[in-house]
Formats: sequence, structure tokens, C-alpha cells
Amino acid sequence: MTVTAPREPANPAGPADSSDSSDSSDGRESPKRLGAARARVEGVARWRPVTATTVLLLLVTGIATGAFWSPAADRSWASSVLTGVPALAEGHVWTPLSAALVGAHPVGAVLGLLVAAVGLGWAEGRLGSGRTALVLVVGQLAAVLAATGLVALLAASGWVWAVALAGALTGGVSTGVLAVLAVASATLHAPWRLRLRLVLAGIALVGLLFLGHLADAAHTLALAVALPLGRRLAGPAAVPSPAGRPGRREFRLVAAAGLVVIAVIRVLTLVVPVVGPLGNTASDSTVVETLVSVAIALLLAEGLRRGRRPAWVAGLLLGAFYLLLGLVVVGVVVYAQATEQMDQVELVGLAVFVPNAVLWSALVVWLVVGRHAFAVPSRRRLRRRSGAAASGPEVAREALHRHGGSTLSWMATWPENRYLAHTGDAAERASTTGTDGVTAYRAHAGVAVALGDPIVAPADRSAALEDFRAMAERSGWVPCLFSTTEALADVARADGWRALQVAEDTLIDLEGLEFKGKPWQNVRSAFNRAGKAGIEHRMVHLAEEPRSVVAQVRAISEEWVGDKGLPEMGFTLGGVEEALDPEVRTGLAVDAEGTVHGVTSWLPVYGPAGRRSGAELDPSERVVVGWTLDVMRRRQEGFRAVVEYLIASACLTFQAEGARFLSLSGAPLARAEGEGDAQVLDRVLDRMGELLEPYYGFRSLHTFKAKFQPRYEPMFLLYRDEADLPRVGIGIGRAYLPDARVRDLVALVRG
Repeated sequence: MTVTAPREPANPAGPADSSDSSDSSDGRESPKRLGAARARVEGVARWRPVTATTVLLLLVTGIATGAFWSPAADRSWASSVLTGVPALAEGHVWTPLSAALVGAHPVGAVLGLLVAAVGLGWAEGRLGSGRTALVLVVGQLAAVLAATGLVALLAASGWVWAVALAGALTGGVSTGVLAVLAVASATLHAPWRLRLRLVLAGIALVGLLFLGHLADAAHTLALAVALPLGRRLAGPAAVPSPAGRPGRREFRLVAAAGLVVIAVIRVLTLVVPVVGPLGNTASDSTVVETLVSVAIALLLAEGLRRGRRPAWVAGLLLGAFYLLLGLVVVGVVVYAQATEQMDQVELVGLAVFVPNAVLWSALVVWLVVGRHAFAVPSRRRLRRRSGAAASGPEVAREALHRHGGSTLSWMATWPENRYLAHTGDAAERASTTGTDGVTAYRAHAGVAVALGDPIVAPADRSAALEDFRAMAERSGWVPCLFSTTEALADVARADGWRALQVAEDTLIDLEGLEFKGKPWQNVRSAFNRAGKAGIEHRMVHLAEEPRSVVAQVRAISEEWVGDKGLPEMGFTLGGVEEALDPEVRTGLAVDAEGTVHGVTSWLPVYGPAGRRSGAELDPSERVVVGWTLDVMRRRQEGFRAVVEYLIASACLTFQAEGARFLSLSGAPLARAEGEGDAQVLDRVLDRMGELLEPYYGFRSLHTFKAKFQPRYEPMFLLYRDEADLPRVGIGIGRAYLPDARVRDLVALVRG
């Protein structure tokens, strides 16, 4: 029923006493304020009717019964309002309904009111009022009745905890609200979908293990059903949930948060002991022991947040230790129970130790599943790696500044690469065509896959290819170079290598570029839409931006990665971490409120400066002559043409700065042609393109780039022998998807 606020008369009467203007003003304003407040309440009631009704009922019953300031479970009428085994045994079959409106304890009653107001309000906006009401009522009743029945069955075994719960009463609507939140989580995009679900599961698990109230058992049962069925129950509002794993950053954040939770629980059980399913959480642990264990947990949490491999190993060892001790303790208790020797078993600390072992076990599972996210070596090992293995990304950066490179060469500075140094003697290093330089590569499945051209002087390409071949063969690897230029392919063919075109680089020449004429209609439309939406383009160095901006960029990236259903790809595809490089530029589409709607990142391409020194070109100077597109992502709610707007704006920005071209990069796996044995790799790349197209859109991306009227340059795969191609295909697949299973990559070869 909708109540309409009364309208004010067209000609309101003046104040009763006009001698005091301030009183007169207050008299007129009070009804206005009251009417405005009433209008707001009515607006909320119409906007969120289920939430408004629930909150109103909780508020009225809480005040009427006094549940907000004294425990309702202690009242004489408790069994006729609250629910549980005693209430149902007395024939009060209505109590599962009435108990939802009355909290058993003041803290629970107040928290229930707040959770209902916030949680239900948010969920109702995503699910709709009908679904929210259905899940709220059914979830509340079904879970509470199931928990009550389960407790009655367990009490027959003589379990002290179950016997105690069989005599307890519960109330509150928290069970139904958790069920609604679990279903509403299916309407979220990654990574928030996983985060909300983990929070809900953590609340239920920690409550059940350490508190063990009847409500905690009901929470666990409600989530056990609502989470798996959430997508179906959410209906049209559900967002497709891919079967892929979370991104690296998500694995790290969840692991770190898990350790922080374990540390907090350790402190709380020391300061505020409670009686849980396994007894009193009070233990003989000292403050010093607790502080030491908390410090260790927090140090490990920081290491896991950074993806450090030593922290991952330490977490696994600690988790395995707790799990083993937990199994031993449970085994001793079970044995003592079976042999009737429980009076000889000391149970102090059991209520803390076993639940902690469960939490550590869950963390171990998470660390094992997400092991790929914790591959960052220790700082000492990073320092040890520099030098002998070709001096690392810094040397690649220096080589680019000295020799220049192709449109993909900046990817050689990414930390996942290995490096082969090309260094001649002192005389050669002093010459302009000396052999100083590096080749960046990755080793997978017995294949050394170099990325793009070696970063050397043009005259030294042949020598660099020979160095790379010799290094690979000494290591027992098959050598290949992926996405090279045609110039390198010509040199390689002369040295006995085979060359196979695998993609096309898409280049936009900036000199004289104007977005005029029919071919550029889509681009002009993107500018118009951005203008109407109040969105402007900013070309920045992301590392120098405020944290709020970087956080938005990360959120957009994580949302994109999480909804793809496959692990994060690498090799020629970077992300936010690569965009934070000080030499990389980032394009942002930002509205007047500071909301980032889309993001692109641009990698520098170094080449000859092209200026004259007297009558000669200066061949020694290398400057940024172009930019290569890497990250290209937009907010789900942003306007669809934001990427076109970002690329076109970047064209104008870099054109004004004097750049010669932009590369929209090759569309990986978008094209492969071959005959004879080369068809094996052709089939592998084509099959990978088919499988990954729904997730990464390589082929549709190739079509998208055509909007910018680019010119095309072929990109090649260089290899030594046709017999190596099946293995090379697996190596390239592993380079792009380092976390994929071997049998998945083998299936690509057979496909």
C-alpha cells in the first residue's frame, strides 16, 4: 500500500504570531522537513518494499519485546516466540516464523536489523522484490528447520555441544539474509563475486567452528545450498560465471586476507574466550606465544600479498603442520572415546586448535590451487639472477635505448622473461655495429620461445640468431622465435631457418592523420558520445596517478580477467603491473566525477631519431618513434565505444608529440598459413584461436582494428625443422597459458 504525503495549500496561512520572524520561520520549515523526511521514507518503501517491510517489522518487534536491550531467550515467553528443539517439542510450530523477527540476544537483534537494512537493500536492487522475498522466507525457514532437526539427531549421540544446542532457542533473520546475499552474489562480475562468496563462507565457517550456536549451524546450511544454486535462483540478473580460476592478484589477496583472519581469531580467542562446539576456547597460551604467532602470520600475509615464493612455501609447511597435528589430536580423542578413556585426555585448547587446523587446511588448498600466483622469487635470488643470466630487464631496456627494436620489443623488459646476452670483445663494443644486445625468451615444454626480434644492431641479427640456436641446443631445447619482423625472417631464411607467418601487425601512420570522411564515422561517433557523457581523455604515467585512479584501473582489469573463464594470459599480453612501468603511457577515459570508464596502455617503440647532424643522419641516437597498444579494457557499465575513443585520442596525442606511428599490435593466433608439415602448427594455432576466441576475442579484435584503416605488416614464427612444429605449438601455448595443463595443450595439437 502506498501512502502519499499531503500537499501544502496553494496559499498557506501566515504565522500565528508575526512579531517574531525567527519563530515564524521555524513554524513554516518544520512541516516541510517532516514532509521531506516522510517522502524519503515512502520513496525507499516503493523502491525496496521487501527491505522496508522487513526492517519495519524487526524494529517494531524489537521494541515491543525489548529484544534490543535484554536477552529475549531469558524471558518466560521465549519458547513461544523463539524457535529450537524445545519450542517445537512444545508444539509451537509457528516459532520458525515468529523467531525471524525477534533476536535472541540484544547484540544479535541490533546486528540483524543493520544487516537486513544494508544487505537486503542491496540484494533487492539486484534480484528484484519477488525473488528477494522468496529466497528470504524459504531460506530462513528451510535452514532453521534443517539445523534444528540435525541438532536433535546429533544430540542422541551424547555429543555435549549437540546436547546443549538441543536445549537452546534462536531467533533473528540473519539466516535468510545470508541466503539472499549468496544468491545475489551471482549477479556480480569478477572479482567481487568471488570476494563476496568467500566473505559469506568465512562468516559461516568461523561462526560454526568457534561459536557453534544454532544460528551458526543454520547459516552454514543456508549457504551450502544457496551458493551452488545462486546462479539459477538469481534468474535473468545472474552474470555468466566462467569455469576459470581467479587472477594472480586475487589468489594473493585472498591468501593474505586468510592469514590476517587467522591472526585476528587467535587474538580474540585469547582475549574473549567463548564456548564452542569443541569446548571452551580458553587455552594455556601466553600473550607472548600469541603475539609471536600473530607476527609470523602477518609477515607471511605480506609475503603472499606480494606473490613471494618463500612465503608460499612457508605457508604450505605451516598449514601441513597444523593439519597433521589436528589429525593426530582428533585421532587421540576418537580413540579415547571408543576405549572409554576420555577422563585421561587433557582437552585444554582443543576448541581453538582444531578449528585453526581447519582454517589452515583451507588456506593450504587455496595455496596449492593458486600456486602459479606465488612465483616471485626472494629479493636475494632476484639479485643473484642478475648478471649471469643476461643481466635481466634493465639490460634489455638499455639495449632498446641503444639499438631500438620492433613494435613488440618493449615486452622483452617484462620480468617473466629469460635473457641471452650478445656481447663481443672491447673493440666490437666500441663500434656502432658491435654485438651488444639481448634476446628475450621463455622456456616451456622443452622449447625456447624468443619473443620478437633479438635486440641488436641490424648488422648483428645473423650472429644473434646463431647465439640463440647454440644456447637452446646446449640446454636441450628446441629454438624458435615468435612474432618476428619480415626483416629478421629474411635474415633467418638465409641462415637455414624456416619462417611461417602467424599474425599481422596493424600500424597506424600518424603523419597527416585526420578523422575525416565516411571511413572514420565510427571514430567520430565515439568522440561525440564521449563528449555528451562528459568524458575526457588523459594520457598519463599510471605510476604517478593517485591511488584512487590506480585502484579503479585494477578493478576494471580484474573484472575483465575474472569473467573470461580461462587463466590470465601472458607472453605478448601485459596487464596493470606492466602499465605501471615509468616509460609506459596509459590512456584513461575519465568523467567529471573522476570515474574511469576505460583504459589503454602504450609501450614505447625506440628507433632512429631521424635528425641531421650536419649533412648526415645521426645513427647513434634512439628515441621513441612509435607506441604499441597493450592493455585495452573498459568498465562493464561504460559506453561501448570507449575503446575506439581511447585509441583515436591516443592517435591525436602521440601525433602532436611527434610520433610516427601507432601499432595496435598483432592479433595473436589470428592468422596462420602453411603447407605440408607446417600445417601441424597451423592447426595448433588455429585450434587455439577457436578455443580462446569466446574469451579473449583475438579474431574479432583483428576485425575491430580494421576500423582505424591500418596498414599491415606480417609477423613470423622462425623455427629450425618441420619435425619440431608439434612441440613448438605446445611451447607457444604454454607461453601464453603457463598455468594450463599439459594434456590441454596436447589436445590442441590433436584438435
